[in-house]
Amino acid sequence: MYSFQATQNSNTAPPAQQRAFQRVAVNLQGRLMLANYEEYVCKVIDMSPGDVNFACAGRPRANERVIAYIDHLGRIEGTVTKLTEDGFVISIVATGRKREKLAAQLTWIANKHELGLPEDRRHDRLTPRNTVAQLTLEDGRRYPCRLMDLSLSGAAVDIDIRPPIGTAVQLGNMRGRIVRHFLEGVAIEFLSLQSREALTEFL
Repeated sequence: MYSFQATQNSNTAPPAQQRAFQRVAVNLQGRLMLANYEEYVCKVIDMSPGDVNFACAGRPRANERVIAYIDHLGRIEGTVTKLTEDGFVISIVATGRKREKLAAQLTWIANKHELGLPEDRRHDRLTPRNTVAQLTLEDGRRYPCRLMDLSLSGAAVDIDIRPPIGTAVQLGNMRGRIVRHFLEGVAIEFLSLQSREALTEFL
């Protein structure tokens, strides 16, 4: 499962490896903290498992350490490698496993429509504040999972198991069925359209 804990002993990838990563265009909101502990709202313009291009009002120095919390991705930290007109780029400090997770998450975000995930374009994605959840199967078995994405019509969860497509499940108080497998976990389509009130435990 994806961890939001700091990777204290991690090293950045060497420059050649950093350049080998291909950035994907995303539009993710977040907050970040500079070395002087000032916090700013930020937006990720494009990103790879090796670096992140932020639009942000904060103006750090070159090589300054930055910690960010990005919607759907969680905690990212790194050092500033470039200042841009409306923000800056950081080189991500992470373990190899963390980079693999980021690569999978970025692929999922960039290709969500091709994966056929249960998000209806009429239903906006909701940013879960509480990502810790539990998936219950029909036989009563329960598995911890992490919410990656949530809408009124479905959800995507990071989970270790892969129940067969069509399996009836319950996520919190919401009943649904498995409609897709992907690298990080499974996509769930709710049996009925949910109200925002029904999702309050996660929002």
